[in-house]
Amino acid sequence: MPVLTVANAEEYQKYINSDKTTVALFAADWAEQCGQVKDALEELTKIVADKLQFITLNAEQFPEISMKHQIEAVPTIIFFAKGSAVDRVDGVDIAAITSKCKKLAESASSAAATGQSLDDRLKALINKAPLMIFMKGDRNAPRCGFSKQLIAIVNDTKLPYETFDILSDEEVRQGLKTYSDWPTYPQVYVKGELIGGLDIIKELLATNELESALKG
Repeated sequence: MPVLTVANAEEYQKYINSDKTTVALFAADWAEQCGQVKDALEELTKIVADKLQFITLNAEQFPEISMKHQIEAVPTIIFFAKGSAVDRVDGVDIAAITSKCKKLAESASSAAATGQSLDDRLKALINKAPLMIFMKGDRNAPRCGFSKQLIAIVNDTKLPYETFDILSDEEVRQGLKTYSDWPTYPQVYVKGELIGGLDIIKELLATNELESALKG
């Protein structure tokens, strides 16, 4: 299926609310770069059209939608899963667009194979271990300062725990923010319940409540 041009707001809503993850290109006729990105999307449809759907809309003809998604320049691509924006690429970055499309297609394949919705998958990951940490990188190689600090603190408790690298799965990375209503990482869960991020862990450490909180 080729990249579909959105004619009106109702059509746009139909696409982004569908079960398929939607790749939406916000473009303008006068911007030459938009054609370059659209050509790249046309090529991607040949590879992942069974998992993703691709649409394009004129950002200037849909000012309310553009404003809602903070479209400040074209081209901009937003990835939607069941009505929610889960990721974006601003500008002409074909490598990033291709990578994100392929990752989302793989996630869709995985979900289809297991019959799991994203919520079911997130629940399963959160409950994978009594103490579960979602972070950038893993326990042996944290990939941001906040994650590194948190792992050092948790390691000092000597409690067993598991980690999940949110950089390895964009759908989980974006979906968990919405699922838990917690916008940043790392995130710490105890027996399926969100404890919080690094600041909360530091507060619990300062009040000598950390170990009991992590044991649940």
